[in-house]
Amino acid sequence: MKKNGFFAEFRKFIMRGNVIDMAVGVVVGGAFSKIVSSLVADIVTPFISLLTGKASFTELKWVLREAEIEVVDGVENIITPATTVNYGTFIQYIIDFVLVAFSIFIVIKAIARLREAGDKIKETPEMIAAKKAEEEKAAAEKAEADAKAAKEAEEIVAARRAQAETAELLRDIKALIEKK
Repeated sequence: MKKNGFFAEFRKFIMRGNVIDMAVGVVVGGAFSKIVSSLVADIVTPFISLLTGKASFTELKWVLREAEIEVVDGVENIITPATTVNYGTFIQYIIDFVLVAFSIFIVIKAIARLREAGDKIKETPEMIAAKKAEEEKAAAEKAEADAKAAKEAEEIVAARRAQAETAELLRDIKALIEKK
């Protein structure tokens, strides 16, 4: 049987680091989503209900046409359902989005700070000295290259002066020869 078959390629794909990282991210994201949903539903929404007088934003709607209801033998039958614009649901989704985005921002910012702190802790005095020596070496090489470029420029200027002086001497010699 062929070793590089479909399943071998699939196994190789699954075992790649970024696929596993992505799977972990999806699982953690699902759990994080539940936390944020609870934050919105159980903590933020009750405070908002104090302002609106409704249990949640999803109850807010604009009725364009009332439902037509027919009562037959004490049982209500809906003939035509109500036509409504459910702007409260839209507002609720906006609040959910903003809170999710803010929560993710806070988590990413915290992770970045932890990484920075970890990077600073990892730097030993030897590493700092090596980094400083490397920066000094780079600065010395740049200064040397600048000096070499300046010297070459001076040589070019001196060569052009010499050429100009030679050309002037040749003109003088030519003028003398022509006079004789």
